[in-house]
Amino acid sequence: MVFLSLICTFASMKQIILFTIFGVLVLISCRDSDEYKTVVCIPVYGQSLAIGEDAIRVTDFDSLANYANGRIVTENMDHRFGYYDINPLKQFVKRIIRHQKRSFELTVYGMAEVIADKTGIDTLVCIFPGGQDGTVIADLGKGSKPYNKFLHDIETAYCSAKRRGWDFVMPALCWMQGETDVTSYPRTNYRSLFLQFVKDINHDVKRITGQKQDIEVICYQSNPVTRASNFNPLAYNCSETSVPETQLELVRDHPSFHASGPTYPYNFVHEIIHIDGESQKCHGVLVALAAIDILKKEDNMRGLFPFRAQSHNNEVVVDFSVPCPPLTFDTILVSNPGHYGFSVITPDNRNIIQKVIIQNNRVRLICSESSKGCHVRYAVNGEKMKSGRLNGPRGNLRDSQGDSITTAIHGKSYPIHNWCYQFDMPIDFD
Repeated sequence: MVFLSLICTFASMKQIILFTIFGVLVLISCRDSDEYKTVVCIPVYGQSLAIGEDAIRVTDFDSLANYANGRIVTENMDHRFGYYDINPLKQFVKRIIRHQKRSFELTVYGMAEVIADKTGIDTLVCIFPGGQDGTVIADLGKGSKPYNKFLHDIETAYCSAKRRGWDFVMPALCWMQGETDVTSYPRTNYRSLFLQFVKDINHDVKRITGQKQDIEVICYQSNPVTRASNFNPLAYNCSETSVPETQLELVRDHPSFHASGPTYPYNFVHEIIHIDGESQKCHGVLVALAAIDILKKEDNMRGLFPFRAQSHNNEVVVDFSVPCPPLTFDTILVSNPGHYGFSVITPDNRNIIQKVIIQNNRVRLICSESSKGCHVRYAVNGEKMKSGRLNGPRGNLRDSQGDSITTAIHGKSYPIHNWCYQFDMPIDFD
């Protein structure tokens, strides 16, 4: 028994020595990375577009791991991208066995590359997805399984950074959710639930990180109105536009929201519900531009949307906030659905638009009769069950940002314009 005890003691001492050596190596490794002092965490949260469903990956993970001297990391402060699962145990197993069968392109990959280019060598960009496909906003809020998983990943990121002696802040998140709330008619108040989510995530993240800075939301716009069973583009009361209109109003009017852009200018996989890999990458650049504004504490001036529509008898004048003039109608990148996507709907469900004219930062809509009491709409059209730039709900109005800002994917250059958000708004009568 004494002999066995000595063996056990020796084995324990050996383990202690090995763990001590390992700890020293870890410390040395961390010391070698002392130039990295701040982790900026900007994850994406939502439903299927947030987790890249169906988007064949265009980002090479080895290249992403080496990008900007390895400054793009996961919630574990490592470079093992692409192992997301709503079930934490399944996600852990995927990482262990390196299973990437369902590893899609995410908006945050392209976003992180741009942010890494625009920040110093002392900054790491931490990215990961959260959420669950096919889920209404009411089931993504505080206490839900996706929300708890998202908080767990944020806490993992914070603890991973702190163990290395790095500062950690989560200044923003990328929001990609709304399709199911448009198509399933849940009869909830999307705006109220969205603002409650922002309030809750701010409280819970601040509790984890101790940060004083509020989390801001970089919000896209979901445009699946033709996939809703009761959709009628001529209906004066069109409930399907409520969610995208709420997203527009928040990025336009609320100080905590920033615009990325609508989904209609992109290619969709089989023209159904999910944007493809190239589209995720391009959208990521728009998210990055908004994120950089947040990091620099610059004014929120991104996004193309209307701020006023006035009627002058048979003419409607719509004034726009234009980030990068001039406005233009682009019928090459997006096919023309008629009148460049505009309509003027009467209370008795008729479209009275006849002609559309761009004039500086406004669009003039000439109608066949008085537009008093009408709604002016944009991108509320399209073929039933179709999505995207060719046959889905769409319009042709964009700014000219893509003349100077582009991104390259597999050797092809893509312009990064600001496309007008879909809208449905009453007209002020002069």
